[in-house]
Amino acid sequence: MNAPADLNQKIYVAGHRGMVGSAIVRNLEAQGFTNILTRTHAELDLTNQAAVQSFFEQEKPDQVYLAAAKVGGIHANNTFPAEFIYDNLMVQGNVIHQAFVSGVKKLLFLGSSCIYPKLAPQPMSEDALLTGKLEPTNEPYAIAKIAGIKMCESYNRQYGQSHGIDYRSVMPTNLYGPGDNYHPENSHVIPALIRRFHEAKIANAPEVVIWGTGTPRREFLYVDDMAAASAFVMQLSKEIYDSQTEPMQSHINVGFGSDVTIAELATAVGTAVGYQGKISFDASKPDGSPRKWMSSDRLNALGWQAQVGLELGLAQAYAAYKSAL
Repeated sequence: MNAPADLNQKIYVAGHRGMVGSAIVRNLEAQGFTNILTRTHAELDLTNQAAVQSFFEQEKPDQVYLAAAKVGGIHANNTFPAEFIYDNLMVQGNVIHQAFVSGVKKLLFLGSSCIYPKLAPQPMSEDALLTGKLEPTNEPYAIAKIAGIKMCESYNRQYGQSHGIDYRSVMPTNLYGPGDNYHPENSHVIPALIRRFHEAKIANAPEVVIWGTGTPRREFLYVDDMAAASAFVMQLSKEIYDSQTEPMQSHINVGFGSDVTIAELATAVGTAVGYQGKISFDASKPDGSPRKWMSSDRLNALGWQAQVGLELGLAQAYAAYKSAL
């Protein structure tokens, strides 16, 4: 299905210090790629057009994985909406355009499940994009990610035949694993729970109280599975990729394939951490959406499925958390 890869080609991974970017670097190195190009934010500010132009002119990478983004939880998105839309639009615009100008033929843009309408039918399929209103709390971030998909599609439509470019997009479900953000206020649900259960275990706390009823369902994907899916999609032949996508609906979802309730998740995290106390739920606190589950039918039809189950993934995530303390 995939042509043998040239292990010497120069591959730029933008955002290599983030959870997803670092996992992509691990995956490419494990495959035997020897010429992986990275820059820290201090070395290259991707919102700076001139700096990005200079970088691409000098380095001329063969492929780009665009995993760089300004990300955060509900609190951060609500507090800094201008930064979330500006920074992400600038990073995407600069990297995608300068990749094209410098002759990059293959690029993979990483988006987010928040691109889909708040009330999208479950599981959310790719054709739900732009069919309804977005979740207000992260709308600026979602709009930027939608723009990234459409930018890749637009460059393909205008320059695909004349310049031989092939720019693709993947949309992950909720990710977790090594390199996650465990900040007490700004982290997502799994790292937040790992931290809380770990601190409760250390303190011998008799009980951990979880916000909400525990009934909402969420889907979670281990980050190394996301990296494997990203490389898999990038390495598909154009004919195979085109067979499962359309020119103006070219993105592909990457999910685990099933979801769990928050109560089941809390129990699983407690088990992974080794917390022995009671887990209870504060139903007076908000639940959020009843369900967020992505259809991975397109990706499965191409021959890829997630490998790391929640139990193993949580154990590895907790090990990574402890080693970073």
